[in-house]
Amino acid sequence: MVQRKLGELTLHGSMQVYASRDKIMEPIEQPIMLEVPGEMETERLTMRPPRPGDGKRINAVVRESVAEVGQWMPWANPMPEPEATEKWCREAASKFISREALHYVLRLKDADETILGACGIHRFDWTVPAFEIGYWLRTSHCGRGYMTEAVGRLVRMAFDNLGANRVEIRCDQKNHRSARVAERLGFHSDGVLRCDARGAAKELRDTRIYSMVRADLNE
Repeated sequence: MVQRKLGELTLHGSMQVYASRDKIMEPIEQPIMLEVPGEMETERLTMRPPRPGDGKRINAVVRESVAEVGQWMPWANPMPEPEATEKWCREAASKFISREALHYVLRLKDADETILGACGIHRFDWTVPAFEIGYWLRTSHCGRGYMTEAVGRLVRMAFDNLGANRVEIRCDQKNHRSARVAERLGFHSDGVLRCDARGAAKELRDTRIYSMVRADLNE
């Protein structure tokens, strides 16, 4: 069941929650007024928005993983300089407040707070409301379920805090690891769009689309 895969929602403070998973939600007219959690946790991870000063550490993680991440992410091909990553961190912090993008840095709950990557909501249609989730993970920590854990928490937040009626995950048809995250979380495969976008190397790619809608939460 999807509910079991996504886990139970934990409330913190004054977090605004759309508790009904049966009701179709109305369009959001003032998204900037939504209460969005500034920090979230899973069993093994903490998730918080990027901050000024994060750029150097995040860039080092990207550099370590660029052989893999650069295959799928245009922003990692070519490899960005630390200054560019710091600029992204500052822009992401600003966009989080304005609800233009909701990125979260993933950190292990260890003594060093090891950065594992990032996930976030980067495409919005507040008239539905519908959202697209994206993510990338440090190569040395792939295959341990960390991204499934983080994306599951983000999906719950989208339905319970943002009033989502639909959440999407899109990935290159060849990106099997990304696709498996969606499948493990119970997303439905909507099909493949052929030659619909350019990949990281500017080649034409086919895009696999996965979705979860509010009605799926009760399956």
